[in-house]
Amino acid sequence: MIEASRPRPPRSATAAASSTAIRLAVAAVAALALLELLWELWLAPIRPGGSWLAAKALPLALLWPAFAGGRRKPGQWLALLLPLYGAEAIVRALTESGRHRWVAGCAAAIALVAFVALLSAFRAAARAGPAPASGVPGA
Repeated sequence: MIEASRPRPPRSATAAASSTAIRLAVAAVAALALLELLWELWLAPIRPGGSWLAAKALPLALLWPAFAGGRRKPGQWLALLLPLYGAEAIVRALTESGRHRWVAGCAAAIALVAFVALLSAFRAAARAGPAPASGVPGA
């Protein structure tokens, strides 16, 4: 059966879109991890002096180096985790007041940007097709 879909863009255009989306996602995940840590320790902690809730930045911080290095599996994990960070930030933005609300709003915006950029990178990579074989097993 012949597929009657849009023609694929040239590889260079898809590679550029994928590269831009990945860079944006990497930067946004780093910013979100840093904001989550600062949020619970200094910017707007639940208790004065900070709380153990700052540990919620740990999964992002652990996945970030591998994701920034171009590995696909950490990106897939981030695609599962980022909506949870966004949902928590939205709930806190709607239920808290003052500085807490603004920090939560910033976290929600960064989580949304990271999630959309990550999905855009996945889509651009899928359109580009499989990566050429390097001849090295597992590479």
